[in-house]
Amino acid sequence: MPAQVAEVAEVSFGVESPRGPRTVTVSYERTGTGAPLLLLHGIGHHRQAWDPVIGVLAAERDVIAVDLPGFGASPALPDGLAYDLSTVVPALHALCGALGVERPHVAGNSLGGLLALELGREKLVRSVTALSPAGFWNEAERRYAFTTLRTMRRIARMMPMSTVERLSRSAVGRTALTSTIYARPGHRSPEAVVAETVALREATGFHETLMAGQDVLFRDDVPELPVTVAWGTRDRLLLRRQGIRAKHAIPGARLVRLPGCGHVPMHDDPALVARVILDTSR
Repeated sequence: MPAQVAEVAEVSFGVESPRGPRTVTVSYERTGTGAPLLLLHGIGHHRQAWDPVIGVLAAERDVIAVDLPGFGASPALPDGLAYDLSTVVPALHALCGALGVERPHVAGNSLGGLLALELGREKLVRSVTALSPAGFWNEAERRYAFTTLRTMRRIARMMPMSTVERLSRSAVGRTALTSTIYARPGHRSPEAVVAETVALREATGFHETLMAGQDVLFRDDVPELPVTVAWGTRDRLLLRRQGIRAKHAIPGARLVRLPGCGHVPMHDDPALVARVILDTSR
């Protein structure tokens, strides 16, 4: 089978705001054939978080991996738009419209998992796969996660790039840089570690997104849609017991254990994660 050719591009579209219409621009990568599948990354990350699974997914799906507004290569949201669910979810719906996609399947990780569930709750997608989604924490767990994220961001912004590049060249250094989110950080490539450190330090939407998430709790059901919530057994950022709360909130969801995986499981076990997404999006 010939390799899929990825399209990397930007698209701009209009969204409403309290100050009138605004234009949002999003960078995305699109590849594959089949039913559309939208991929949403976590806070401080970028669309390349999905690279380990895109090849497998693209064999059966029209895969659209996006940089969320204010992250990766996507510009910040324009003035008048907040980084909250009531803004970003409609913006993602408008993005799909701009790309000619109606009700895609969606898979998201962390912040992206929360957004995926919100898209499902609004019946804007066909199915939802949420990998370690945000929003099922108690207050102590939320404070722990936010403090950890702020610390990661501060270190990424303070560390000289020469130090980041030097650390990325060894398994020990890659572990020091990324062990909070990966169970197998030494397996990451030096280039990927440098790129995601840059994505974290340059994320224009980081602070506003974190602030908007302080009072977020996902407690609504997502009925009438296939929903899978998957959690890594070695998630050190959003602890796996939060998956039990997700199951209580969404009784019809399939709760999947990802053995040996950390908070960003796509890198720790790409085959397993791809299978979970494909099974949910049938």
